Amino acid sequence: MTFAVIEQHARTWPVRLMCRVLGVSSSGFYGWRSRPESDRSASSRQLLDNVRRIHAADHRRYGAPRVHAALRAEGRPVSRGRVERLMRRHGIRVLVGRRFRPCTTDSRYEFPIAPNLLK
Repeated sequence: MTFAVIEQHARTWPVRLMCRVLGVSSSGFYGWRSRPESDRSASSRQLLDNVRRIHAADHRRYGAPRVHAALRAEGRPVSRGRVERLMRRHGIRVLVGRRFRPCTTDSRYEFPIAPNLLK
């Protein structure tokens, strides 16, 4: 994450200065840039795309258990914990519906109150 920020601002600020301020080595940054993306990272990126697709297709009502079940139904072997972790890390949350509140009486009215005949 830190290296991505450095790469994003490399045209504005010197790389060595940003590395010193952020507390990382410049050789680590250049090593990160030249290294290919790991298999796990590529798999997580692809899984995240699938999670976002399933989550959006169901109007953001699916949480991790249902997204996990949908992925398994598609034939994608993935654990529920990994789906939960990806959803949490990327801010994918369930849209909670509003509570049903019946409106049967309206106590704010201008009519006179009926007299109590039974007393």
